[in-house]
Amino acid sequence: MFLTSDNKLLWKRIVIGTVVMALLLVLGLRGADELIYVWAMQFQTFGLWHIIERVFDAKIWLIATTAVLLLFFVKRIVKSIVWARKENIKFNLKQFCVEFWHKVKTSNAFLIFSSVVCASALVGVLKVLIARLRPIFFVLAEQPEFNRFSDSWHSMPSGHTTVTFAGLVMMGMLAPKYKPLTWTLAIIVGVSRIAIGAHWPTDVIVGAFIGMMVADLVKWALLKK
Repeated sequence: MFLTSDNKLLWKRIVIGTVVMALLLVLGLRGADELIYVWAMQFQTFGLWHIIERVFDAKIWLIATTAVLLLFFVKRIVKSIVWARKENIKFNLKQFCVEFWHKVKTSNAFLIFSSVVCASALVGVLKVLIARLRPIFFVLAEQPEFNRFSDSWHSMPSGHTTVTFAGLVMMGMLAPKYKPLTWTLAIIVGVSRIAIGAHWPTDVIVGAFIGMMVADLVKWALLKK
């Protein structure tokens, strides 16, 4: 969204996107959040939302992407060791790691992994700094004691939305023909966070924006010449 096909950042789009997000955030804080949230709650019983919640959890993203990279690493190191023995050459682990890094840092697996890791780290910090109370307490009409390290105060931004957008937007950029599917899936995940009562709409909007930005910046940084 903010990156050209030849890996150049579109700064004008970034500025416009930031302004639009800020305006939507203001509207949400001035009452739109509550109206949309109450309306969305009528779809809370839809069972698919809770399946999406488990499948697209940030931990699942991290485990899955890490597993892919580890498998890639193991496959490469086994292949290198077998080749070294066949050629009667001493296997050099340090040299292998250097060569592996140069090859893997521009691979699709590493780009997706980096996007997910960066998004997870950033969203974790922002949740603590912003410390917004989750909307479920609005429904229950009760407010727990303020504690910025408590999950009850980790509403903004939506972690599921941020990490999912970071991962799926990156996938869409790497495989453009699947972009409609990845974007649709990312939006569904965002909507599900409101429908099950875990987040305010603006939590999801901010999370989606951050996820998109992280994916674009990671691709730009790792593939720039």
